[in-house]
Amino acid sequence: MVFKRLRQAIGIGGPSIETVLHNPNTTPGGVITGEITIIGGEYNSDIKAVNLALRTKVEIESGDNEYRSNLEYAKLPVAGGFVLQQGARHSVPFQMPIPWEAPLTHMYGQPLRGTTVGVATELEVAGALDPGDLDPIAVHPLPAQERILAAFANLGFRFHSADCEKGRIWGVHQELPFYQEIEFYPPSRYARGIKELEVTFVAYPQSMEVVLELDKRGGVFTEGRDAFCRFTVDYASVGHTDWEQQLDGYLQDAARRRGFF
Repeated sequence: MVFKRLRQAIGIGGPSIETVLHNPNTTPGGVITGEITIIGGEYNSDIKAVNLALRTKVEIESGDNEYRSNLEYAKLPVAGGFVLQQGARHSVPFQMPIPWEAPLTHMYGQPLRGTTVGVATELEVAGALDPGDLDPIAVHPLPAQERILAAFANLGFRFHSADCEKGRIWGVHQELPFYQEIEFYPPSRYARGIKELEVTFVAYPQSMEVVLELDKRGGVFTEGRDAFCRFTVDYASVGHTDWEQQLDGYLQDAARRRGFF
């Protein structure tokens, strides 16, 4: 009996969880569905809470240093407040909304190198928290995001990398405490002035903000500089714009204002 209580105190022989997603593919503002099964262990367990959480890795600046850390940016209570009998099974279906500002994990139909999003199932048993395993999900672009990304590809920009940075963009309303940057190498027509282009989407239900950051090439005696450009895209009218021409105009204007060209 003493040995059994000791095992219980340190979590050995306790309940376990299994999470099954019906479809791991989604979009910003979408929903993922599935079922959580809590399996009783070697003794009765007081289940305080079962939560789902979305997590991603973000870059955090601290003084002169940068480091990457897991960030939880959405949480959904699923169940709790019951006693799970020894060896019993308790299943709970769920629907979890995906924030509009969720970072993309796929682009052009391929995984977006540098960004991952996962769903963690957290099980709280009598004061102890088991963060559970992370089930990856695929966040695909909205049609408006896909159109903008396709326009950059048609202009000759080549994907380089993507990451998420903790912080806020000046002048842009954000619900989440971080934003994603998708980085591209420029084609030859821009390459003499622009070293890299960083694209950020901040999506809302009816529209989205697009923020462009142009990283200027530094010369032998000069340092590189950044130029910013921001514009709003309305989902209802995104198909009525020549985005290749529009983006080229934005880039040329931003570069000229900062003396890049």
